[in-house]
Amino acid sequence: MHAGKWRRDMSDLGSSGLSGNAQRRWELVRSLIGTHENGVLPRLEQLWAYYRNPLELVRRSGTVSGSNRSGWYRMAQERGLPARVTGTSLDGVSAPSGRREVVIENDIGWRVGTMVDFMFGSPVRIESLTEKDSLRNDIEGVLERVWEHSGGISLMQDIATLGHVYGYVDLLVRVDEDRLVGANLETVHEAFSIEPIEPRRGVPIVSDSDYRVLDGYAIHFERELNELEDTGAKNTIRNRFGRLVGGGQETSARKRSTVTEVISTDGWELYEDGDRVSSGTRSVLGSVVPVVHIQNMSQPFVYAGLGEVESLIPLQDELNTRLSDRANRVTLQSFKMYLARGIEGFDGSGVGPGTVWSTDNPDASIVGFGGDASSPSEDRHIAEIREALDKISGVPPLAGGVVKAKLGNLSSANALRVTLMGLIAKTMRKRVTYGRGIEQVSGLVLRALDEAGVLRVRESERGVRVEWGVLGPIGDEESLDAAQAKVALGVPEDQVLGELGLDDADPGIV
Repeated sequence: MHAGKWRRDMSDLGSSGLSGNAQRRWELVRSLIGTHENGVLPRLEQLWAYYRNPLELVRRSGTVSGSNRSGWYRMAQERGLPARVTGTSLDGVSAPSGRREVVIENDIGWRVGTMVDFMFGSPVRIESLTEKDSLRNDIEGVLERVWEHSGGISLMQDIATLGHVYGYVDLLVRVDEDRLVGANLETVHEAFSIEPIEPRRGVPIVSDSDYRVLDGYAIHFERELNELEDTGAKNTIRNRFGRLVGGGQETSARKRSTVTEVISTDGWELYEDGDRVSSGTRSVLGSVVPVVHIQNMSQPFVYAGLGEVESLIPLQDELNTRLSDRANRVTLQSFKMYLARGIEGFDGSGVGPGTVWSTDNPDASIVGFGGDASSPSEDRHIAEIREALDKISGVPPLAGGVVKAKLGNLSSANALRVTLMGLIAKTMRKRVTYGRGIEQVSGLVLRALDEAGVLRVRESERGVRVEWGVLGPIGDEESLDAAQAKVALGVPEDQVLGELGLDDADPGIV
């Protein structure tokens, strides 16, 4: 959030003094936020937890916190393991003494990462469709600088990551109108910011008649302030002294505030802890909500798209369970166990290499058992789980650089493309949705430039398209043939050479 842009209209502050329309809008936003936090947010947090699989500190009380040293760490995906593995009781409190070997292999994380690499592993170009050469050069140049100013290919990878995990992502086009006025084409990119909105923070206000149209948008989150809670002078001194002597006293907690930014067609409003602290109108893009919605994979008649994590969670849980079971079984079967009969004082005697027991009992015996760690049926089951993950995600191990067997005839580019066909087909499908989103954002930028008088671009001339890089393996001959075809169609030679890696010129948004 750019706080400096919110201090333009400080009149009529406080939710109690809102006008009729603003009051109704705020009541609607509060209702939507409540629905989002209670019904949508827990699911989104679960999706992110399975993708990221972060370490969580579990306290003795069973709650998770980063401030208590008396607990132990677990990974987020352990939530999906059965109690017999984790030693978790019915009340959800994990007991380390009851834990078995817990093995977590985050297949979801590397598969999502591979998909993002296939989407935006190489630069993309935004090409203008206008027939005017001079205008086309201006449009392409300013769009490249605007996207690069907001992060370039790194921004696009972040967009893809959020979309792949949550199923969708929203992009907010912020315009600093003070910088926009009087700017030239070489510096105007500094007036724009393309900001991805994490679905956990974004609350869309969808039109009653069309789920694809936004009547407004809210960004809602909690933030920590650089201030401490007022706990009293006595407690503050005690905390400071405790830290100095190593007494383990915790410092006062930082203050927190809830921020809600409401964006509508006629302007914006900023609320802190429910009170309006700032509001304003927009001179450019004043008739639209400057938010572009991107579905990872389209889902008809629903605002949210289809992500990659949700369908993989059951298989991820099964894989982690079986890997943990196998690890525990290997531990039990890798060491010989002994049954002693007729030996006095055997209890408490150490069992290990070189240990000798003696007895006068002629009927005494020691029988060894165990020690076989082989479990072919279990290994086959784990392999079948991995194959199911491959099929559902469309990401074979080869896409992640894992070669499970000899390549054989996969040395040709065509053979490799056949092996990666599922991933390539899914990526081509997603290029439609992400490409359309990039084009819509670019259209908003061009519209703002036109409304501000910086670059006159009529609506009929704002059409752009995304030029993607080569998808999948390609041989040298194919690369040269494609390059020659592009030159024949009029693509500049320096651009073609850049795509081939034969020129130092920037081939696109990087």
